[in-house]
Amino acid sequence: MLSTFNLPIRHKTGIARSFSRAAPHYDRYAAFQRDCGERLRDLIGPRHGKLFLDAGCGTGWFSRCWQRDGNCVIALDLSFAMLASAQQQNSADAYILGDIEQLPLAAAAVECVFSNLAVQWCEDLPQVLAQFYRVLRPGGVLAVSTLAQGSLNELEQAWKQVDDGMHINDFLPQLDIAAAFDAYNHQIVMEQITLHYSQLIDLLREIKGVGASYLHRGRPSGMISRTRFRELEEAWPKHSLGLPLSYQLVYGVLYRD
Repeated sequence: MLSTFNLPIRHKTGIARSFSRAAPHYDRYAAFQRDCGERLRDLIGPRHGKLFLDAGCGTGWFSRCWQRDGNCVIALDLSFAMLASAQQQNSADAYILGDIEQLPLAAAAVECVFSNLAVQWCEDLPQVLAQFYRVLRPGGVLAVSTLAQGSLNELEQAWKQVDDGMHINDFLPQLDIAAAFDAYNHQIVMEQITLHYSQLIDLLREIKGVGASYLHRGRPSGMISRTRFRELEEAWPKHSLGLPLSYQLVYGVLYRD
C-alpha cells in the first residue's frame, strides 16, 4: 500500500525557515546534493532550447546548469532566502516563491521539470507527481531525485544508544516511491551512497549547513552537550574510511504522454 505523510501545514513554514537560514552557506556544504543532481542530469541526457522548471531550486546551481545549456529556466523554491540567492546569481529567467505540492503554474506550462532532493520534504508524493504531470506539456519529461527509507541510518542508530528522542525524519520506503510512479510512463533507478567523515562535527555541520535539520516530529530540546556529543561519537559505527553516513536514493524519470 502506498504510504504518504499527512503533515500539518505548519511544517511548510518550518522547512522554509530552516532552508532560509542555510541559504548564505548552502553551497559550501552541498557537494552531495550536487553529485545527486549531476546523476539526475545524466539520466535524462542533454536538453537544449527547452522551458524548464527547477522545482526546489535552492541557490540555483542546477538552474544555472540548464540555463548554460541554452534552456529557459523558471526557478521555484519554498524558501524566500534560497530563491533570493538564486536570483542574485542570475540563475534563471523567472523566479517563483511557491510550494511543489500546489504549483502556481498553468497546465502544460513547461517542457521539462527538474527536482533534485526536494520532494522528500513534501507531504504527499502522488500529489507532487500529479502536479508535475499537470504542468508538463505533451512530450515533456520530469526528472526527480529523493531519499528513501534507510537514509541516515547510522545517525538514527547512534542516537538510539544515547536517548529516545526523534532525530531524523521518516522517509518513504523505496517500494512506495516506485508505486507512486506506476500510473505514469517512467523509469526508476535506486542506489545507495555512503559518505565518510573524519569527524562527527563535520558530518553534523553538513546536515545543518544544507538546511536539512528540520524535524517533522519535533526536535530535541536544547543544544547537544559535550557529554552527549561524546556518547554519540562513541556509538557511531567505525570504518577505516571514517564515520559512515548512508543515503538510499531514488531517481525517477517520468514522461508526459
